[in-house]
Amino acid sequence: MNASAPSKLQQLRELSVVVADTGDYDAIKRLKPVDCTTNPTLVKKALDLPVYAELIERELAWARAQGGDRAAVVNEVADRLTVGVGAMLSALIPGRVSTEVDADLAHDTAATVAKARKFIAMYAERGVAKDRVLIKVAATWEGVEAARQLQAEGIDCNLTLIFNPAQALACAEAGAFLISPFVGRILDWYVANGQVPANIDEDPGVKFVRGVYAEFKKRGHATVVMGASFRSTAQIEALAGCDRLTISPDLLEKLDADHGELPRKLTPGAAVPGDYAPVTAAGYAAALDADAMAKEKLSTGIEIFAKDLHALRDSIAARLA
Repeated sequence: MNASAPSKLQQLRELSVVVADTGDYDAIKRLKPVDCTTNPTLVKKALDLPVYAELIERELAWARAQGGDRAAVVNEVADRLTVGVGAMLSALIPGRVSTEVDADLAHDTAATVAKARKFIAMYAERGVAKDRVLIKVAATWEGVEAARQLQAEGIDCNLTLIFNPAQALACAEAGAFLISPFVGRILDWYVANGQVPANIDEDPGVKFVRGVYAEFKKRGHATVVMGASFRSTAQIEALAGCDRLTISPDLLEKLDADHGELPRKLTPGAAVPGDYAPVTAAGYAAALDADAMAKEKLSTGIEIFAKDLHALRDSIAARLA
């Protein structure tokens, strides 16, 4: 193996926009992704990282000075830390910080829109323009409707927890800036149900993203396809050429250490004009009802995100006690 040859990570950067699936300040500094992400799990981890100590002390001091309902103060601190961490990360990258709206609002369009607007305003107060932020929303039908409103206001959205083609198309038709189909979680479900793919081209998560990518290009959708939730470098390599790929630091390190050849796997085809019927609320619901994997993974994904948010709030409350 020729160590002087470009690493697979360097080669991948030529084919896809590489995003770091982490809020780890040092990892982002070291790996230099274009974009990064922040969410309650990552913010909770940040509570123990020295680089965020000053930010955390400042927000806890703010909280101690507030009167009124303690739960409301704790929720506000969670929001302030989320945006504070996001603002610090934005200084390390040329692109955007994906910032997650509370998962417990996943089925409430109006509350999701309100929280997204609040985050954008909070970023602006910290000197981060809205074109540096992606608002991350779970791709429930209510989330899709929230994205439709936010995109119309010029607030770009990342629709996450994508497991089904109708879900993906609904997001694109709503004008979502970006979608995150979850490669690894799709594979997990099939493996748990006794269906282990024979090879990487049969991996159901890889096949799903390839299909969505091809369909978006065919229909001329501008929505960015960002493969997410990877279990192996093989899954990432199988999607080389996808618009964006969001990758955990450990898998980025593995790609950086590998100097083998990385061929392009996804190439945008020409758009094919056609009379494509839009996805309706009823069509969306029917598609999810008929897809056990997507229905289960969307629902458990929201539960996991909400649990992480409550854990972050509990952690803040404990520090304030």
